[in-house]
Amino acid sequence: MNVKIEVPKAVEPDDLEQQFTALVEIIKILRRECPWDKKQTNESIAHLLIEETYEMIDAIDNHEDKEFCEELGDVLLHVLMHGIMAEEKGAFGIIDIIKTLQKKLVYRHPHVFGDVEVSGEKDVLRNWENLKMNEGRESILEGVPPSLPALLRAQRVQFKAAKVGFDWKDKNGAWAKISEELEELKRELDNNEHKRAQEELGDVLFSIVNASRFEDVVAEEALQHSNNKFIRRFRYIEEKAAEQKRLLSDMTLGEMDALWDEAKELEKLI
Repeated sequence: MNVKIEVPKAVEPDDLEQQFTALVEIIKILRRECPWDKKQTNESIAHLLIEETYEMIDAIDNHEDKEFCEELGDVLLHVLMHGIMAEEKGAFGIIDIIKTLQKKLVYRHPHVFGDVEVSGEKDVLRNWENLKMNEGRESILEGVPPSLPALLRAQRVQFKAAKVGFDWKDKNGAWAKISEELEELKRELDNNEHKRAQEELGDVLFSIVNASRFEDVVAEEALQHSNNKFIRRFRYIEEKAAEQKRLLSDMTLGEMDALWDEAKELEKLI
């Protein structure tokens, strides 16, 4: 027999503290009463946080505020769920997460909450890394997660190294490096050195990411936009083929290229 659980309600709809408390209580009830929620662990839902984060990024890219608000809520749900799970096993609680974050923000902003003077953003970033090293890190690259997508990880590694001065003097050096790496790749391909060619291809991609950083372009986002563009145009080819009641495998490359060009022209009109 199901027993109806009363939903916690905040007294004041716009009171942040009360709304937050009500949300935490709802999640705790789900952990007790919902068969799916109560069997989950930090490990079992870890990958879902990544998925929700990407959905949030999609909402940002689409400039959909309503969707953005909802996806932010999903990310917050996972943060609170992880905190409640940790609390249940006696590791730490949500209040510990909040207090730890508060302490970190104050400590890493001595130019705001202390008497440190900075001349601009570069000083802020340099101080930030120095403070993290003082916390016990052995490398400034230690905070870059290995699980990040490769392009994003490359950009973060390069960004952190650049903050302590390990960088090209200007973007010309970064762009010249791409040409150098391409020549090395071509040489290994000509020599049929597959393993070395794979390594050189990685160096080419790494150098492209580095150059994009100098242009204030996030390589991961740029490639995702290109992925989406390819999908849109390829779908157009599929739609036109369906209208003609033809299979793509029965079309020539020239016919598909012509439809691809049509899709490109139509995008210019949007």
